[in-house]
Amino acid sequence: MKYLFLVLLIVNMPSAAMASEATVAAVDLTDHWVGYAALAIFVLAYCFVILEEKLHLRKSKPVLLAAGLIWILIAAYYAANGMPHAAEIAIRHNFLEYTELFFFLLVAMTYVNAMLERGVFDALRDWLVAKKFSYKALFWLTGILAFFISPIADNLTTALIMCAVVLTVGKDEPKFIALSCIGIVVGANAGGAFSPFGDITTLMVWQKGIIEFSVFFSLFLPSVVNYLIPAFIMQFAIPTGAPSFDGDEIASIKQGGLVIVALFIATIITAVSFHNFLHLPPVYGMMLGLAYLKFFGYYLRKTNARGGDPSGTPSEHDPQEGFDIFAKIAKAEWDTLFFFYGVIMAVGGLGFLGYLGMASEYVYGELGPTTANILVGILSAIVDNIPVMFAVLTMNPDMSQMQWLLVTLTAGVGGSLLSVGSAAGVALMGQARGYYTFFGHLKWAPVIGLGYAASIYCHLLING
Repeated sequence: MKYLFLVLLIVNMPSAAMASEATVAAVDLTDHWVGYAALAIFVLAYCFVILEEKLHLRKSKPVLLAAGLIWILIAAYYAANGMPHAAEIAIRHNFLEYTELFFFLLVAMTYVNAMLERGVFDALRDWLVAKKFSYKALFWLTGILAFFISPIADNLTTALIMCAVVLTVGKDEPKFIALSCIGIVVGANAGGAFSPFGDITTLMVWQKGIIEFSVFFSLFLPSVVNYLIPAFIMQFAIPTGAPSFDGDEIASIKQGGLVIVALFIATIITAVSFHNFLHLPPVYGMMLGLAYLKFFGYYLRKTNARGGDPSGTPSEHDPQEGFDIFAKIAKAEWDTLFFFYGVIMAVGGLGFLGYLGMASEYVYGELGPTTANILVGILSAIVDNIPVMFAVLTMNPDMSQMQWLLVTLTAGVGGSLLSVGSAAGVALMGQARGYYTFFGHLKWAPVIGLGYAASIYCHLLING
């Protein structure tokens, strides 16, 4: 069987090469019933995504269905018109876009889950609680930590960790919890905007090769402004006093927890080096970084099984089976990963039909790139920023680096305008249910909008 497989692979290599070199003569179907049907399917699916909290229907399900139906329509049309392989070539291109994103995120999620299991974030939370900070100091600390942790971890995980701190210390002050959750969402989204690892949108822009890794950090000051202005105004509404501490012990980090943090940083450096020096996609560097964690996981399992005793006797104090890397992979946000698949394939289908080209011609041609990119940020507060940014990348408008940085900034921080505008906001509405609400966030939308406008002005001033 092994040799048969190799023969089949060699025989098919020429045809595969020809297929990869083929050009797709896309037909404009924006005025055809196929185009109208595909657009209607996407809009309907996204309505279900927006109503996820009400319907309790995971957001990946409608977009997975929509992506399949849209490409069925496209393939059927092209097959009926004598171009049976056109849709295949186009869908492979979009699937490659998703595959790179999928494996990159899977490695990052695996590392974050490993750090969670080793108690790294629990120790940080308990340390903050034990220090007996005032409510105002905790408001600033959780927001600032969210700002600086999200560029390394993702903004969703960062927001959940900081929200756990707020819920622990603020159980007697609902107003503190509500305001701190808003500060965390704004801080996590702002912090994620100046790093390729901080948000899915920045990751997509970096992997596309449009902006180099170091150039993202020119968005640092605009991101700081985006967080500081609303946080400074909101602090005056924070209750006075300090939370009580019940004296529980601070959680300890399990064996290897800090080593995993170091390996994660090494993985990020590897991914950046692959891109900058070897001119390979960053995802290959991330997969190499997964090997670091796998080998260290092997070491943890061996030492855990022996319990530190060279004789190999299991430890009585730690009867766990040990560190299992595949358990960390299994706990990845699979709904989110499948949601990305559905969005990328569905939006790619609409682009192949001609809708994104039409939208680009109007938005970027008629309104100009600055206005268009500001509107992208506002739109990302209503619709998730991932399909919005993927649509912009697919349109690929002719813009300067400053304008690409602007759309990266606005797509990243625009979601803070509404609680449903970012993954961090949606997650915290569930975690802090009853404290952090849509209308509670909406009350502070003008203040957050002031920070949004100021960050854009700051970017145009220093990077223009």
